Amino acid sequence: ARAFSVPLQRPDSCGAGRYFDSSRLACAPCGAHQRQSAGGSSCVCEPGYRMVSGSDGFSFTCEKCPEYMSGVTQDGWNCITCPKGLTLEGNCKCPNNEILVERGIDGILLNEALCIHCNGSEQSFSASDASGSRCVRCEKTFIHVSKSCDCSSPNILTGGLCFFAQGSLPPKGVATVRFAQLGITLTSAWFLKNLQSSAFACWLYSNLTACQALGNMCVMNMNSLSSSNTDACGLFQYIFIGTARLGIVHSIAYWRHNLPWLYYGDQPGLASQVLEKNNFPTTFSFKGRNKDIKLQFIAASFDAAGNFLKWQSLEGGILQLCPDTETKLNAAYTFGTTYQQSCKISVSKILLDFANPIFYDVFLEYNGDNGQQHLWAVPVLNLNLQYNEKFVNQGSNMNNWLLTRRFFLVDTLSGKEADLGKPPRVIRIASEISISIRLASHTQRGTIYTPLITVAYTDVLVENPETQSVMVSFSVNYEMNQSEAQIQTDIALGVLGGLAVLWSLLKTAGWKRRTGSSIIDLQTVFKFLLFYAGDLANVFFIVTVGTGIYWLVFFKAQQFVSVLLPLPSQEEDFVTYVACAFSLKALQFLQLLVSQLTIDIFFIDWERPKGKVLKAVEGEGVIKSAAAPVSIWRTYFIANEWNEIQTVRKINPLFQVLAVLFFLEVVGFSNLALMDASSSLTRSSESYVAPWSRILRFGVSAALWIAIAILQVVFSSVFYERFVEDKISQFVDLCCVSNVSISLCWFYYIHGRSVHGHADTNMEEMNMNLKREAENLCSQRGLLPNTDGQTFQISISRKMRLHYDWIHETLTRKRGPARLLDSSANTFEQSTRAYNTMNKFLSSFIDHVHREMDYIVKDKLLLERILGMEFMEPIEKSIFYNDEGHSFSEVLYCGNETTLLIFDILFFSIVDLASQSFVLAAILTYLQQEIFRFIRNTLGQKNLASKTLVDERFLI
Repeated sequence: ARAFSVPLQRPDSCGAGRYFDSSRLACAPCGAHQRQSAGGSSCVCEPGYRMVSGSDGFSFTCEKCPEYMSGVTQDGWNCITCPKGLTLEGNCKCPNNEILVERGIDGILLNEALCIHCNGSEQSFSASDASGSRCVRCEKTFIHVSKSCDCSSPNILTGGLCFFAQGSLPPKGVATVRFAQLGITLTSAWFLKNLQSSAFACWLYSNLTACQALGNMCVMNMNSLSSSNTDACGLFQYIFIGTARLGIVHSIAYWRHNLPWLYYGDQPGLASQVLEKNNFPTTFSFKGRNKDIKLQFIAASFDAAGNFLKWQSLEGGILQLCPDTETKLNAAYTFGTTYQQSCKISVSKILLDFANPIFYDVFLEYNGDNGQQHLWAVPVLNLNLQYNEKFVNQGSNMNNWLLTRRFFLVDTLSGKEADLGKPPRVIRIASEISISIRLASHTQRGTIYTPLITVAYTDVLVENPETQSVMVSFSVNYEMNQSEAQIQTDIALGVLGGLAVLWSLLKTAGWKRRTGSSIIDLQTVFKFLLFYAGDLANVFFIVTVGTGIYWLVFFKAQQFVSVLLPLPSQEEDFVTYVACAFSLKALQFLQLLVSQLTIDIFFIDWERPKGKVLKAVEGEGVIKSAAAPVSIWRTYFIANEWNEIQTVRKINPLFQVLAVLFFLEVVGFSNLALMDASSSLTRSSESYVAPWSRILRFGVSAALWIAIAILQVVFSSVFYERFVEDKISQFVDLCCVSNVSISLCWFYYIHGRSVHGHADTNMEEMNMNLKREAENLCSQRGLLPNTDGQTFQISISRKMRLHYDWIHETLTRKRGPARLLDSSANTFEQSTRAYNTMNKFLSSFIDHVHREMDYIVKDKLLLERILGMEFMEPIEKSIFYNDEGHSFSEVLYCGNETTLLIFDILFFSIVDLASQSFVLAAILTYLQQEIFRFIRNTLGQKNLASKTLVDERFLI
């Protein structure tokens, strides 16, 4: 492999005797008596030597001039006598107000150079120009003051202008610039040269250019005012106050004749009047025939010397320092499109591109009623402005603001200390520019207040331009008064939060009645707080979803602009509400998970022994007759089916996540969350992509989650469960066929007693029994005669609860302290006896054997169904409420579909709000679904085995 490598050499490193050869990109030696030129890319003769052309007509050599002609002509080709001395370069020089003449009128070289005095008398009023090569008419202030081209004492010469010493002149200006961020105050070469002369010319002659230049120097000094300082702004204010007799421009009190408009005035509260009292006299609409979404910003531009340059539109990136395509740059002025741009720019590029500062007065163009074009002044809020050495534009209280008009992007001029031709010591850059468009209150036709340009400058001490860089940003924000929306949100939260308290109290009261307890203890308070956490999470969820969909619909679908999206800073409360909803819903979900993993479940086996069998009695050596054992396989079968339906849901989690992600990323619904007025689902790769709105992201994703979930539930309820399988109903049927009932924590009861008396039979008899049921040749399956009701909600009496707890304590004592266990029998035998005791007790209770602990069966009232609680107190008898909706599924996943769905939506939204990535949110949401489903299955299976004494090895 061949290496193509060359050494890096720069012109300034070549030295005096060498030059930079651009063809070789390297230094090369100069010839005899030659030195490097000022530009460094060629050689010139040393002082006292003239150039002699070579034989090829292009090269040259250097020849020493004779003693009597020691000077060299300006072009370097001839020697000449210099009567009044030489410059450092070896050329002839002349005194001030004299011009150098080396050739006659016909071009013949003179033997001796002439220094001709320019006639400054009244007949000609001439003086030498800056190059000293010709006589020109002297500056008119010299003629006006001294009737000559001299500005002798006592007249004042400043900035190349001559002024009378007598009369009222502005005070002597302070030619310093304060760079507050660096803590540096510099004496500016530009100010030193032009400040006093501009102030005098503006004051005495109303010179338009001088007045503009003075205003520009005030702007370079950050428009800062001080009652005790006569800097550029102090001089400007002095002239502004002293020229009130000249009148105002365009009926604007702050715009004096001949002066630039720099300030709006310092009266308290003036800023709020300027920004909120006057509406911009045109309207904006997103759609329709009168669609108008273009902001026609136009700026009058001036150079530092005060010369008007031109009117120019802000389109094309005039104010954007970051490079981009013209289409994306112009998107900043599309109404309703929030624009943000930021980048880093090297100081070397800034010095190269902005050698001369340009100043802008910005207006918003519109057409009047008669079709005449008009301009609407756009105020500027300079965050670096100081009033009596205090920053006044930092706070949010606009009554204290001091608005200005003119600003610049980069100032590389005022930071030059000595020589204007040298690089500046300090530069000042508009690092943050923000245009704020505020919608007028209660508008329905797209009316806006006066826009505001906010500028923040950064002071940079120039040390190494190649390595230094500055972060700059440009943004256009649209905002409206959100106080009314915030009040409505607070009212909704307050009202719904109060209703949530009442709803939680009703839930707690219903729970207490079903448990058969009337004592308000710590457990009751804890249960109420858990209920309230879940209900309050629902309140936050309803309010946030409603808010997100409201902004999505009303912002994207409006024709005339009546609402604008909240700013990112105004979304903080919304994000807080979402976080509260997620935290509270996560607490409810974990409580739900724990309660399902610890639920008491008991299988009541109605099967009775068939006949007797002979059985050897252990230890006695005799054989006795005993009841035939009942098969346990039916119980195992029911336990397995219960284990399988623990995490069954109407919604397919994987399909839900994939469908939401498909619509967001593939179909393009995510584009509806962009902070622009477009409701299109597609975006061109060349167009500007606005930043995301967190409210819209939540609204779009939550709406899709809910819509797809509703479709899944409808499909499952209307089609799948009706024509394919309904696992919950099938489980209830299976209990009846298996002759096994289920008691769930004494809150729910599934009546599975077979109408045929037994279920331990062969296939032929089983089919015969099912056929008899199909032909209505036997009784119905319900708990009561001639009814089909098999599922019930239970409110048990206190006497029943005490008896149940006594037996249940024996059943669960194996997990208690060792001293409470019966040492005469092992744990399994003890549990088996307790299990049989519980089975006999519950069977007898269902059969109304215990008159003192009887129950009644009744239907719930409509209001009881709505409120979810029972009005009747189970004092003497327990109450079985008919339940046709399989409410026992509340101890399973499928009965808590709403809670699980809201938790998934909030989890997805929290991840998305944190990462701004729908893909990551979808992946993590599916992972958490699978993790919790695994936990629910695994621990739920262990709880089932523990509570029903079914060996876990049989749960497959």
